[in-house]
Amino acid sequence: MVLNKIANILIENNLTVSTTESCTGGLLSSALTDVSGSSAFIHLNFVTYSNEAKNKILNVKNETLKQYGAVSEETAYEMALGLYQVTKSDICISTTGIAGPTGGSKEKPVGLMYSTILWGKTKDFKTYKIIFQSDIPRIEMKQKFVEKVLDNLYKNLCEKY
Repeated sequence: MVLNKIANILIENNLTVSTTESCTGGLLSSALTDVSGSSAFIHLNFVTYSNEAKNKILNVKNETLKQYGAVSEETAYEMALGLYQVTKSDICISTTGIAGPTGGSKEKPVGLMYSTILWGKTKDFKTYKIIFQSDIPRIEMKQKFVEKVLDNLYKNLCEKY
């Protein structure tokens, strides 16, 4: 299971992880804490669902939210960077997207998510644009988003460790 592999790498390398979630609503945090021993690597997790929370807790710029929207590459990056500024975690992960079944537009359809994985000390980051078909039920969509984020985290960890 990818979660156990992620946990082993994090623990072996004494790494901390923090998450800030919008569209996944805490499901990523929950998945990471499903692993026994997760207290060794989980630092601090937020659900920053509203734009106000993104701005006040993570310092996502109002200009970014107005120009690009909450569901954007720019917002995902600023969420992860703001999370690092608050937590100083080794790895900061953000999620922002549209889980549906309502909402979305032609430009930003249901099933769209952006996720940034930021390496705190170096500020290296990767932002992923993830798109799933729009007819997936909301709870399944959120689960798919989390699975993809965990896969991306595992790939990042394998590249570095």
